[in-house]
Amino acid sequence: MLLKLTLNSLYARLLTVSMTIFAISLSLMLYLSVEKLRSSAYTSFTNTVSQTDLIVGSKTGSVQLLLYSIFRIGNATNNITWESYQDIIEKDEVEWAVPISLGDSHKGYRVMGTNKEFFKHYKYRGNKSLVIKDGKYFSDLYDVVLGFGVAEKLDYQINSSIIVSHGLKSFTDHDDQPFKVSGILAKTGTPVDNTIIVSLKAIEAIHVDWSSGAKIPGQVTPIDEIRKMDLATSNITAVLLGVNSKLKIFQFQRWINEYPEEALIAILPGVALQELWRIVGVVENILLGISFVVILTTLMGMAAIVLSSLNERRREMAIWRAMGASPKIVIGLLMLEALIISSVSIFFSTILLFILLYFLQPWIDTTYGILVTVEMFSLSDIYIFILFIFAAMFVSLIPALRAYWFSINDGMTVKI
Repeated sequence: MLLKLTLNSLYARLLTVSMTIFAISLSLMLYLSVEKLRSSAYTSFTNTVSQTDLIVGSKTGSVQLLLYSIFRIGNATNNITWESYQDIIEKDEVEWAVPISLGDSHKGYRVMGTNKEFFKHYKYRGNKSLVIKDGKYFSDLYDVVLGFGVAEKLDYQINSSIIVSHGLKSFTDHDDQPFKVSGILAKTGTPVDNTIIVSLKAIEAIHVDWSSGAKIPGQVTPIDEIRKMDLATSNITAVLLGVNSKLKIFQFQRWINEYPEEALIAILPGVALQELWRIVGVVENILLGISFVVILTTLMGMAAIVLSSLNERRREMAIWRAMGASPKIVIGLLMLEALIISSVSIFFSTILLFILLYFLQPWIDTTYGILVTVEMFSLSDIYIFILFIFAAMFVSLIPALRAYWFSINDGMTVKI
């Protein structure tokens, strides 16, 4: 009987109830959107590099090594000698290795020297590989592969000419050895998008006429002669490693950390990413705060809407009391209304969210590099929904008690 009375009451106020449900649905959709964005931002960040077991660099902090080797931020305190690199990759535990050399730049973008193994073994977002959008990987000494962001912001095309600058903020250019764009990578949403990739030999080539970080005055070696040189790499910045067995990771990490020939450190990328996120994850805390504010505002708005409609329903409440309705009936009626309204609002907010994500997901991924997954809700989301329903019923107690008080005082005649 109570359910029937509640449904009839809601139907009698269909327009008002519909507007209430619509307003709450929009608020809940905003909350769900913020939560999706928050969790997706965290997932995208922690999946910046995947399936790389260890990152090796000179002895420094784990976050600093991660910053300059993966995010191209900052500089290494020291380099790794090529002999040490060879010692490491010759170990039985190593399945694959990708050397990285950093130091130069082009118009504010980092230039990274590596080999073709980088394009094969660098993974992100779980198991996604780098893909060439236009052109091909470097094959000539002076070929360069651009990240999507570099090509887009500097408006470079295949065969565009690039002059590499020495260091990050240097006024000295390697203008005697111009590079040519051979390929442009597809967008990844990772620091690779803002990286200019050349071969390790190219890094050695542009520094042929340099010594101790400075260009030798008056010395210019022709490009034809440089091509004939044995451009052996002397040192690198860092190494990305994959190991044969996950069970041997910690043992191999300890061996590198205790390497006797020079001071090295090996870090687990996943652990370092978690540590870095705790440092820079203030955005997540802000979004989390916004989520709670949205939920609180929604509940307060719901209570305000119910309270504002009580004046129109005072005669209805008085009639119920006159017909012998107990306080439990009056209070239960409004709480049941809150239950139905909140449940229907959750249903519609879910539909609105999926429609919104369907249209905005490609744009968010392309523009900000955040993959917002369109999937069913997690267990924590379901807990939030249940908590919201109970909170809505609790909030409805205030107008319910007020309605009961009005019904006693008004009798059958509502005082205006």
